[in-house]
Amino acid sequence: MSMEFAYIALFLGTLIVLVMPTGRYIAKVFNGEPTRVTSLLRPLELAFYRMAGVDETSEMSWKSYASALLIFNVLGFIAVFMLQELQGFLPLNPQGLGPVRWDTALNAAVSFTTNTNWQSYSGEQTMSYLTQMLGLTVQNFLSAAVGLASAMAVMRGFIRKNTASIGNFWVDLTRSLLYLLLPLAIIWALLLASQGVVQTLGPYAQAHTIEGGEQTIALGPTASQVAIKFLGTNGGGFFNANSAHPFENPTLLTDFLQILAMLLISASLPLAFGRMIKNEPQGKAIFASMLVLFLMGLSIAL
Repeated sequence: MSMEFAYIALFLGTLIVLVMPTGRYIAKVFNGEPTRVTSLLRPLELAFYRMAGVDETSEMSWKSYASALLIFNVLGFIAVFMLQELQGFLPLNPQGLGPVRWDTALNAAVSFTTNTNWQSYSGEQTMSYLTQMLGLTVQNFLSAAVGLASAMAVMRGFIRKNTASIGNFWVDLTRSLLYLLLPLAIIWALLLASQGVVQTLGPYAQAHTIEGGEQTIALGPTASQVAIKFLGTNGGGFFNANSAHPFENPTLLTDFLQILAMLLISASLPLAFGRMIKNEPQGKAIFASMLVLFLMGLSIAL
């Protein structure tokens, strides 16, 4: 029991230390303020705006913002659904998996697009590598970015007075991905892979058991999906057992990193809000309230 409490204390201490700088960083990103990575990422951001025809200085009303968000999600839903239905004809399918049942594909497309990620299938037996990467993993990024953009729009609604605009959806979406989710996911994926979380495009392994039989061991590009699964609070892992599977969560450190990733961005948003309204004590008060509620629930669970 003492080890369990030490683990919880270490986790909470790490989270509290990280949310302050992360919250400030998030506020700077969405306020368009320079950060340490701006010189590196700003050219990529501007290049995307040029290719997409986005004017970052043009803001949207809440109706235009909501319309852009809904259109983007509908297109994402169609892409994920069609990818599942066509995976049998597409590359990166070493197991030769056929199309996903239409109702399962519909459920997966809706849930991954809306960041609910209800997994009614066994990933290693249903989805090809391409579907897992281009469909589900990409949507894990996009749905989380849409959620962050929505949060920023709501925050601006509190902050601004006598204005009809709440920002630009495409700018918020781009900054969510480029400055926050992608860098963190790369760091987390490398850390997870270093601990033994599987990351390969090779076919499933065939093992010979001591009883003389054969066993198929599912593999795949797992670390990259697990990283954003938790950072974006998505759910829906590469394997059916999710992080109860040893290839998704093989060590105590990977367990720690995954739980930390699940809470890091969400816990940092109150601090970002406080900085954006130029009242950091208010953001800290919201975070403290969330922490108290979390500890109350944790004490009941223990």
